[in-house]
Amino acid sequence: MKTYCCLFLPALLLFITATVSAQELYTMPKGVQSRVSSFENIKGEKGEGGKTNQGGKGNAFESLKAGESKTLLNVRSAGVIQRMWFTINDRSPAMLRSLRLRMYWDGEDKPAVDVPFGDFFCVGLGRPVAFQSALFTDPEGHSFNCYIPMPFKTAAKVVLTNESSTNLDLLFFDIDYNLLDKAQEDMLYFHACWNRSNNNSEVGHDFELLPEVKGRGRFLGVNVGINVNPGYGETWWGEGEVKMYIDDDRKYPTINGTGSEDYIGTGWGEGQFTHQYQGCLIADTAKKQYAFYRFHIPDAVYFEDNFKATIQEIGGGTNVQLKAIQAKGIPNKIVTVATEHGFTRLLDKPMPLTDASFPAGWVNFYRVDDYCATAYFYLDKPEDKLKELAPVGDRVK
Repeated sequence: MKTYCCLFLPALLLFITATVSAQELYTMPKGVQSRVSSFENIKGEKGEGGKTNQGGKGNAFESLKAGESKTLLNVRSAGVIQRMWFTINDRSPAMLRSLRLRMYWDGEDKPAVDVPFGDFFCVGLGRPVAFQSALFTDPEGHSFNCYIPMPFKTAAKVVLTNESSTNLDLLFFDIDYNLLDKAQEDMLYFHACWNRSNNNSEVGHDFELLPEVKGRGRFLGVNVGINVNPGYGETWWGEGEVKMYIDDDRKYPTINGTGSEDYIGTGWGEGQFTHQYQGCLIADTAKKQYAFYRFHIPDAVYFEDNFKATIQEIGGGTNVQLKAIQAKGIPNKIVTVATEHGFTRLLDKPMPLTDASFPAGWVNFYRVDDYCATAYFYLDKPEDKLKELAPVGDRVK
C-alpha cells in the first residue's frame, strides 16, 4: 500500500506535507481543517451542517433548472479539494453533455476546468458504466466520483450550470476538501479541458487531445470517446498514434506511441476492461462507439514551457475493404501496408491501390471519425488561455 499511495497522491502534487496520504493515517498534520460542501452545508462552515428540518435530512438534494447555475463550492482560503461525488436522476447522454462544470482557482475570472459534466467524470460518450480507476470511479453506473487532488492558494469556486432545455430534478453532491494555514508556494494547479472533432477533421489531420498549453506542469492523462464513422464499414478505426509535443517540439514530437489501443496498454483491437491507470469503458461494435482512458501516474509526463498531445485519425483494413471505400468516394489516404515482411511506407513512396504490385496485407489509412477528449493536467498558473467550452449544441449532436 505504501508504494501505491506514494505514486497516487503525494507524487501528483508538491504539497505532501499538507495532505494526509495512506501511509500517514496515524499522524496529525499541522494547520489542516477538514470540510465538506453539500446542500446540507453549502459553505462548509464549522458547526453549520444539517440545520434545515431540525437536522432531519432537510436538504439532501436540490434541483437545477434549465439555464440555472449553482455555486457548489466557494472558499476563500488556501486548501485542497480531495474528492468530489455526485449523483443525478437524469443520466442521459444529452444531460451529461449539457451540464457544464467549471472550477476557478485563486479568484481568476477564467475557469481552469471548463468541461461537460459527464466527460469530466470519464463518461466519454454520455454512457455511464460501473468502473474503478485511480482517479475516477462509478461503483454501480449511476454516480460520479473524482479523487484528483486540486490545490489552491487563496480561493476555489466550483459552478455547475444546466445548459439544456430540461430541468434536472435531483442533484446530490459533496465536495470534500481541506483548509490549510498556508499553501506550498511551488504547487501546481489542476486544469481540465474538452475538445471534439464532430467529423470535421481533414484527412491527415491529428485530433488534439490537449491543445497547446504554455507554462510548467504535468500531463495527467485523458479520456477519449469515438463515434466511428459508419462510412468506413467494418474497418478498424484505432491505428492512430498518440503524440506528445514537449517544450517547443513542432513538426515532430518527443513522445510517439504505436497505436490507439496500444496507448491504453492493450493490443490487437480494443475490448472492454478497467484498470487503475488505463481502461476501455465502451467497446460497442454494433453502435460503433468506443470510450477509453489513460492516466500518467506511475509514468509521469512533465513539461517546462509548453505541451500538446494529439492522436492520429488512422484506421486499417484489407485491400478489398479499402477499394470499396475509395469506390464510394469516402475520404481516405493510405499510409502504410503491413505484411509478414514488414511495412511498405506509402507516404514516402506513394502507390495507388489499383497498382498491380500493391502489396496484399493490412492497409493503414487516414480517415475521419468523431473524436472527443477530456484532458487533465497540472499547470503552474491558475488559468490556461485555452478556448472556452464549445456551445451545448456542438456537444450533444
